[in-house]
Amino acid sequence: MSMNKIKGTLKGSMAFEINLDGHTIITDAPEKIGGNNLGPRPKALLLAGLIGCTGIDVVSILKKMRVEFEDLNIEVEAEDTDEVPSVYNRIHVIYTFKGKNLPMSNLEKAVSLSQEKYCSVGAMLKKAAPITYEIRVEE
Repeated sequence: MSMNKIKGTLKGSMAFEINLDGHTIITDAPEKIGGNNLGPRPKALLLAGLIGCTGIDVVSILKKMRVEFEDLNIEVEAEDTDEVPSVYNRIHVIYTFKGKNLPMSNLEKAVSLSQEKYCSVGAMLKKAAPITYEIRVEE
């Protein structure tokens, strides 16, 4: 078992500067609640983490399968609840591959393996909200 430790430093009214493995991220609140909009909202970063996690998995798996594609875009749609605290109650991931003659069975297998086995961010988020997904292919 490993321990992760991250530190955030207040920079302004509500902005936090966070160092992650030598990379600086700033989170902030919108101006309407007292922030300065200097960075993304922390909750949205959960979805960005999901995109990065599943994307790395899918690309790695497809490379091992020797599936070559031109591009991959991953979009996440998440529905917020109305109560406080507002949480995501549904998450939908859309994988859009670009390329010619892409083998759908391999794309489906790579995405499924990421969703069901490898993506740790998805595994954590699934404890809070169901995650669905779809695969699209563009030539």
